[in-house]
Amino acid sequence: METVRFDELDLYPQILRAIREMGFEEATPIQSKAIPVVMEGVDVIGQAQTGTGKTAAFGIPLLMKVDPHNKKTQAIVLCPTRELAIQVAEEVRCLAKYMHGVKVLPVYGGQDIVKQIRSLKGGAQIIIGTPGRVMDHLRRKTIKCEEVETIVLDEADEMLNMGFREDIETVLEYIPEERQTVLFSATMPKPILEITKKYQKNAVTIKVVKKELTVPNIEQYYYDVKRKDKVEVLSRLLDVYDPRLSLVFCNTKRMVDELTNALQGRGYFAEGLHGDMKQMQRDRVMNHFRNGKTEILVATDVAARGIDVDDVEAVFNFDLPQDDEYYVHRIGRTGRAGRTGRSFTFVKGKEVYKLKDIQRYCKTKILAQKIPSMEDVVQVRLEKIMDRIGTTIEEEDLSSMVNMIEKQVNESDYTAMDIAAAFLKLALLGEEENAQKSMENFEFGDTGAEEGMVRLFINIGKKQHVRPGDILGAIAGESGMSGDLVGAIDMYDKYTFVEVPREYGKEVLRAMSHSKIKGKSINIEPANQK
Repeated sequence: METVRFDELDLYPQILRAIREMGFEEATPIQSKAIPVVMEGVDVIGQAQTGTGKTAAFGIPLLMKVDPHNKKTQAIVLCPTRELAIQVAEEVRCLAKYMHGVKVLPVYGGQDIVKQIRSLKGGAQIIIGTPGRVMDHLRRKTIKCEEVETIVLDEADEMLNMGFREDIETVLEYIPEERQTVLFSATMPKPILEITKKYQKNAVTIKVVKKELTVPNIEQYYYDVKRKDKVEVLSRLLDVYDPRLSLVFCNTKRMVDELTNALQGRGYFAEGLHGDMKQMQRDRVMNHFRNGKTEILVATDVAARGIDVDDVEAVFNFDLPQDDEYYVHRIGRTGRAGRTGRSFTFVKGKEVYKLKDIQRYCKTKILAQKIPSMEDVVQVRLEKIMDRIGTTIEEEDLSSMVNMIEKQVNESDYTAMDIAAAFLKLALLGEEENAQKSMENFEFGDTGAEEGMVRLFINIGKKQHVRPGDILGAIAGESGMSGDLVGAIDMYDKYTFVEVPREYGKEVLRAMSHSKIKGKSINIEPANQK
């Protein structure tokens, strides 16, 4: 089917602006078919599963019809669960971001009804709720529906399965007869057809069947990981597999920001991408990812739409996607152009059942894997050193080195194997051991810090586009010290002074000795002693 762009649908500029900010350009099949028809004001039966973009398919027309100057309720959306009601309200709110005066309110059971009544008194043009709670408010007259022009039944089959038929019919009886009734359902069982027959007039049917989803060329693994261990496990997997470009998916914008800071603090070339960022920022991040300046892109599902980079070698589901189809969209970013890709999904506890649903839905196998140990990470580093050694043997003239080793073997009790093993150990540890030893014997003098603190010098500053938050994140991330213990951070063009508690001084110097900040290697040392 030919794709339709949102700017071809004759929408208000405010809605188009919000859509662009959410990262959408092209309408999904259900959106391109349903939006124009729902906007006409006729009754609609939409057959579409979750994950096809149906929220915007009814949300956009609701916003096109709503009168922001009239505070009375003009549209009601019924959803089967409180989670879906919250999710739908959130998405409609995002679409209404630039429509001043439009209030979208979710109402559902389990939330204090007095609080809801107070919110309803302020007026809400669009109410999104569960059938039982909406019915309760209609009976109490805390939702008045004399000006309701549209009612939407979202996931109608699911509501019937949950025993809401009577509640739905009660709600429909309250709504004025001269109204538009829009119904969305993945399946069309007999009870649904009965409701459409009874409560809709000359309904237009719009049907979008999900295409068969397959995930070729992608090795899929999952790990049972506690939330607090996720960053550590992700770091180990990045070190073990060393993908050229990686995409990491989170479910929330906040998580994207937190994870990006944590990865940057550990020295990875990572940047975040989400809907709150300005278009210019998003373009800059995407360009960095395309040209390899950024190796790890941390994103939400919405922001990741339109990422079309062929060289992504690994996709990490830091959070399990909320929708089966999102899983396919996410991991489909790797294994492009005939290449083999890898996907890694983190689940905790009961989420494993949700993963089984995804496997059934995608007709695919996601294999359980053991979390790599530190020994595994060391093993991989050793293998990389061995690869470099192999290249050196093939490409360099080593005759003078061979003579020296022969001499050493002849004059000592060491074998050539002993000497090779010692070199390997030195290569692996680098200067870390020496730095640690000198650190153990090191005592701080007066570095000009406040009492109980030590002042450290870092050779990076404003000119490298580093912010105090980057320094704070790196120190906390690397040393494990709580960020709120860090004292004054004085930032200059090319260097920075930072104060940390004296008892953490050695640990911070040791932890940061091989660190990177914003992808740049740094040098950290005590500030000049007075």
